[in-house]
Amino acid sequence: MSEEFPPQPPAYPPPPAPTTPASASGLSDNVAAALAYITIIPAIIFLILEPYNRIPLIKFHSYQSIALNVAAFVIQIALMVAQSMLHFIPLSWMLFAVIHLVVFLGIFLAWIVVILKASKGEWYKLPVIGDFADKQARS
Repeated sequence: MSEEFPPQPPAYPPPPAPTTPASASGLSDNVAAALAYITIIPAIIFLILEPYNRIPLIKFHSYQSIALNVAAFVIQIALMVAQSMLHFIPLSWMLFAVIHLVVFLGIFLAWIVVILKASKGEWYKLPVIGDFADKQARS
């Protein structure tokens, strides 16, 4: 009796190598740079862990993220102090509500812009704090 074996499938070429360079953990530099802005915690982690702390793009965005968080905190504290000092002015709460809203929207828009720029691998520097981040990342 002759047994018939099913035909062998054709040989396919191996899949192409990934086009995005990934670091040792499998996280691309652009994704890590963008993740640094999600909260202050990933930014600190990227500055501590190897190999991220050796990649200038990730270091820059991590430092800029920390500086943005610190600046936002200081601005909000200054607004609260000013509001408490000027509480005796009639309707000052309304004025400060608008100021808080404008400041929040400005910080939020800056945050969105830097996340998008970091995800594209760009070295987008925010005014004032961008120079600090650049200096720290290149040292």
